[in-house]
Amino acid sequence: MKLQRTTLILMLLALGLGGIVYFVEIRGGIQSQESQGNKPQIFSFAADDVRSLNIKTNNLNITIDRNTNPNPPKWLLKSPVSVPASDASVSFLMDLLVKGTSDRIINASSNQLNEFGLNQPQATIEVKLKNQKTHSLILGKSDFNDRFLYAQANPGNKRDRKNEVLLVSKEFVNAVNRELSEWQQTADNQLQNSTPLPLPTFTPPTKVSP
Repeated sequence: MKLQRTTLILMLLALGLGGIVYFVEIRGGIQSQESQGNKPQIFSFAADDVRSLNIKTNNLNITIDRNTNPNPPKWLLKSPVSVPASDASVSFLMDLLVKGTSDRIINASSNQLNEFGLNQPQATIEVKLKNQKTHSLILGKSDFNDRFLYAQANPGNKRDRKNEVLLVSKEFVNAVNRELSEWQQTADNQLQNSTPLPLPTFTPPTKVSP
């Protein structure tokens, strides 16, 4: 009887351990894969909804407006100079804002924001839409693996005052850390965006009879 009881206890322990392994390793792996396939988008607006951008870094503060004139250029640099903006530079940033996702969301306390580099961010992006709504993205430090950036989206709009810290693509650094000249439309880009001129026609010389 004692042997049967011991065997029963061992069987129950084995079943318990098996359940723990299932939930920790197997089920946990499934949930991890599901979360990776459903990463939340940073913003929900479309590219055509954007009317202006303000990008503030440690070295530069620029404002870019959408051109209301149907003719090129598509974007106009309004500050600190008033010139046509580089469509390539603006489109690169716009693509990240519209399609960018967050790899993970961290609920942080206000005291932890400084650890993520968000109290003194390396860049702040403000977006104004055609419906007059505004959105902002604050870019902080890189994470410990140097794979993502800590960021905050619309931090002043949280009614519950939770500090949600996002992990976003490091491509945002390349998109905003540019010299002023890189935001300006160059002569080469203007030529590429303009309507190509027709090629001259070639008329063969008339053959003269001897």
